[in-house]
Amino acid sequence: MIVQPVLRENVAQVWHLVEKFIAKALEFSKGDYNAEHAKVYLANGNWNLFVAVGESGDVKGACTVEFINRPESRVAFVTAIGGRLISDQETFSNFKEVLKIMGATKIEGAARPSIKRLWETRLGFAEKYSIVEADL
Repeated sequence: MIVQPVLRENVAQVWHLVEKFIAKALEFSKGDYNAEHAKVYLANGNWNLFVAVGESGDVKGACTVEFINRPESRVAFVTAIGGRLISDQETFSNFKEVLKIMGATKIEGAARPSIKRLWETRLGFAEKYSIVEADL
């Protein structure tokens, strides 16, 4: 598989191919986002869309990323990921190269425990911090 960015102006043309991956991923956001929210963020350029494409050209997975510029780094923060996007080292290496071309120096994301374990063992991620919240 190869990971490719989707230009903002092309999101509407591919949305029907990626919506199921994004919707499934955002089920774990505990109500913060849904697929329609993601579509708006992508259309407005707040988030970027990436697709994993198989050898026959079919979409195998999709990912949304928000770039965050910090004083010492440019972080590619994964806001949603679904399907078979970075499930193996080769595809993840390809994804990292695409992110580097876009100026990223780090990749981050919030992950549920099972994905956290998978990414730590397979892809070299390390826990940075835990996020907690409370209603006000």
